Amino acid sequence: MKLVSSVLFVLLSLPMCRSSPLQDTCRSFAAGHPSIGYDYCIRIFQADKASAEATDARGLAAIAARIAEAKANATAARIEDMSALERDARRRDRLSVCAEVYSDAVDQLDQAEEELAHGAEGVIDDAVTQLSAALDAPETCEDAFGEADDTSPLAAEDAEFKNLATVALAVAASLTPPPSMPRPKISD
Repeated sequence: MKLVSSVLFVLLSLPMCRSSPLQDTCRSFAAGHPSIGYDYCIRIFQADKASAEATDARGLAAIAARIAEAKANATAARIEDMSALERDARRRDRLSVCAEVYSDAVDQLDQAEEELAHGAEGVIDDAVTQLSAALDAPETCEDAFGEADDTSPLAAEDAEFKNLATVALAVAASLTPPPSMPRPKISD
């Protein structure tokens, strides 16, 4: 009787052990990005209530793009505030570079999110391209300061945006099929 109850308990608890699309997506992401990791991936999605309703990786990719876009917008606003207060013209020029790349990133992320949320299957490659381009913003911003031997006042924002954009790009890229291998020619 004890064996029957144990087997019954295991069988009844199996459906409760299923992982969600969010867990599956973050597990896959973490396998390819251990420096960012599973916990970070879960945490950023859990901060957005729509993630609980996402039924697949495509929905999560759109949400990740929207989260990254919000961070890019916040960083752009901070850059604008800093530029208004900066007295050094050369430093304002470096901030201007950052403002430009983050403005571009906002547009790219908005387009990617729209394509992922509402576009046809064929636009996923376009979304991946937009996300990849947006991912350049923090490095370009940091380079503007690094080339002038100046400490970037945006290092923390750049690092956080890079992580968020990496999640969005990785999740979206997981939706694209791997390139097919050409069939070898068989000679007669």
